[in-house]
Amino acid sequence: MAFSLPQLPYACEALKPHIDTKTMEIHHGKHHQTYVDNLNKAIEHTALEHYTIEDLLKKVSQYSKAVRDNGGGHYNHSLFWPMLSPQGGGDPMGELLATIEQNFGSVSRLREVFSQAAKTRFGSGWAWLCVNQQGSLFVCSTPNQDNPLMDVVEESCMGTPIMGLDVWEHAYYLQYQNRRPAYVEAFWNMVNWLEVDKRFQATRL
Repeated sequence: MAFSLPQLPYACEALKPHIDTKTMEIHHGKHHQTYVDNLNKAIEHTALEHYTIEDLLKKVSQYSKAVRDNGGGHYNHSLFWPMLSPQGGGDPMGELLATIEQNFGSVSRLREVFSQAAKTRFGSGWAWLCVNQQGSLFVCSTPNQDNPLMDVVEESCMGTPIMGLDVWEHAYYLQYQNRRPAYVEAFWNMVNWLEVDKRFQATRL
């Protein structure tokens, strides 16, 4: 099999009170596992078995809907889990902070723009902080399991994601029911800025 479910970098109960244990167990062990299983099924016995997930997504318009949906689901969640931390929250530092201030004016403004993108995404989807080809940061959102690496998203949303928030109902409904804004606000208490910075620095290479 080409792809496998990554382990969580913390226990399922570690993100309480912001995300409950049962949500983490189902979200990681059931939802993400299903994306992995269906992606492997979709590429089995084809040349795509030897592709990285990034290479698959960058030309996803050439492949089946199953590759798009499940490849996106696998990539998005693999990015999402380490984006959260029991020791998360606070503010970014260094070059990442400087670039946020340059592109948004302040961390507070970034939070406003990102939270708005997450809260107003109609139906299921994701909010993203990305780096564009010029090295600038921008925020966008995508439907379903699409992401900014894909060649099927709007041009204004194409880039390298360095932070993402899952706003599918399965990510929050057990604890927050229909209160997506409360879940979005709780996200800022869990953000692993070290992971965001690591992904940001990788775009500088």
